[in-house]
Amino acid sequence: MGDGHLVLKKGSNIAAWSDDTRKSATIFNDLLQAKAGFRLPIIIANAQNEAAIVLEEIQDPENAEGYSMQIDSKQVIIKGSTKGIFYGLQSLFQLIEINGGQVTVPQLKIVDTPAFGYRGIMLDVSRHFSSTDQIKKIIDLMGQLKLNTLHWHLTDDQGWRIEIKKYPKLTQVSSWRDSTIIGQYYDFKPFIYDGKAHGGYYTQEEAKEIVKYAADRKITVIPEIELPGHSSAILAAYPELGSFDVYEGIGTGSIAAVNEDGKAYDNDINQNVPGYWGVHYNIFGPTPQAFTFLEDVLTEIMEIFPSEYLHIGGDEVPKDHWKTSEIAQNVIKKENLADEHELQSHFIHQIELFLNKNNRKLIGWDEILEGGLAPNATVMSWRGEKGGIQAAKMGHDVIMTPNSHMYFDHSQGADKTTEPLAIGGFLNLEKVYSYYPIPGELTNEESKHVLGVQANLWTEYIPTNNKLEYFLFPRAFALAEVAWTKRENKDFNSFSLERLPKRLLSLEENNVFFRIPEAIVAIRTDETSGRYLVEIHPMVDNASVFYTFDGHKADQTATHYNGPVLAPIVGKDQGPLTLRYVTITPGGRSSNEFSLTVE
Repeated sequence: MGDGHLVLKKGSNIAAWSDDTRKSATIFNDLLQAKAGFRLPIIIANAQNEAAIVLEEIQDPENAEGYSMQIDSKQVIIKGSTKGIFYGLQSLFQLIEINGGQVTVPQLKIVDTPAFGYRGIMLDVSRHFSSTDQIKKIIDLMGQLKLNTLHWHLTDDQGWRIEIKKYPKLTQVSSWRDSTIIGQYYDFKPFIYDGKAHGGYYTQEEAKEIVKYAADRKITVIPEIELPGHSSAILAAYPELGSFDVYEGIGTGSIAAVNEDGKAYDNDINQNVPGYWGVHYNIFGPTPQAFTFLEDVLTEIMEIFPSEYLHIGGDEVPKDHWKTSEIAQNVIKKENLADEHELQSHFIHQIELFLNKNNRKLIGWDEILEGGLAPNATVMSWRGEKGGIQAAKMGHDVIMTPNSHMYFDHSQGADKTTEPLAIGGFLNLEKVYSYYPIPGELTNEESKHVLGVQANLWTEYIPTNNKLEYFLFPRAFALAEVAWTKRENKDFNSFSLERLPKRLLSLEENNVFFRIPEAIVAIRTDETSGRYLVEIHPMVDNASVFYTFDGHKADQTATHYNGPVLAPIVGKDQGPLTLRYVTITPGGRSSNEFSLTVE
């Protein structure tokens, strides 16, 4: 940090060299316009230019995403590759303060580079569909947090979400379900359905538009096409791709499902896409017809998505159909495979050969380790870290996304009665922040295979945009520091007390929904009175707190917190007090009611 500030004035120039850098400057201007009400002219840089912000491109293959920034009394100079300059501009925007009508940034020097090259969020649009506008909104926020990968989960049992021109029934049939269960999976037996059709899909042009929009923000979109399991939606439209022969319009197991009692049953091929969650028995057959279908689909996918990697799922694949399928058993015998697990490995290897032939790489969930890992596959470790450790020790690249720390569909509060419906589990902000993606069991050489970290947002229980954003934020802020910040520089107190409150206020000002976190509550003994002195620090800048000590409900009719307060005097036989409080944001939103014991 230096002394003083630089004032950014309306009409000051941004000097940039290339079209790519000018595009990054335009995105910065969009943010500046929203915050300060003006834009800065962007000019082509040359030696004679005088500009408030100078974007100087330098090529460093060893540090493609790093940047340096120097702010003095006259100008801001950001140096880096085109990606580094984009990230430097995001940091510059975070530094902006508006005081007395002046837009200022502090004088300082920064040299910055990410800890990990893969910094991602997985967004499931199969269980609940999100509009292109909502996807772009999430991409905007990811760019501001220097996250660089959107893993787009486009297909699953409950819906297919991308146009494939060669197979129109994928959008005519597979993209819609006629109803969805209400409540948690175990709440009602039998299930209760909402009676509302749900679905949608992205045209190829819409998907290409999203890919470009993300690329402008230095984000790669990796599509996921699930196989060989999680295929109910596909088999509802094309049952002949299953593991059994189809005669006279009747499927004999091609689209089997699981009923409320957990027992498998068969449906005819006119079954709609299922509207309930869980692991379904449906699975592609290991047939030439299925491989032709998948290669056709992936060919069109590769024309839409230029990413080096394609994700093929590979998780949660019940082998029941293969065990009873004459077709599958014949393949096992013909290929001299030991069992259905090796058949799954064989299936995925065929897909990998096709992708590699097209200069693409395969990513799969850690179940692809079962039966032997495809030769060049990258493993996404979700069932804890075990699969990632195993893959790294085998010399395969790994992306860490353990459900213990990176499953953002889990509840954020320990008291489930005050939280929205979630799939289960408990993952608070501090636990996300505590994660380090390189397991201690790996050697330095093995650790090089850990490409980075990803949070996963599955949407079985997330039907609305507000809920999507609520489950992402503020945990995505913690993810950003896990992914970018070196381990030795992480500090949860600094994160939660210094940076997070401003960022949450910024979210509210920009119409982004989020969970209002628990306040930081400090309790100490007052030296004068000997009573407990309670301090409450809300986690949103300029927020208000209302509290009670009598065990009754806290809302905006309770006592307004104005500073440290002495707790009431309690007799020795009256037990501990309960502090209950709510945080009210400047925009008028209330947090959940939180409580803790004052011993």
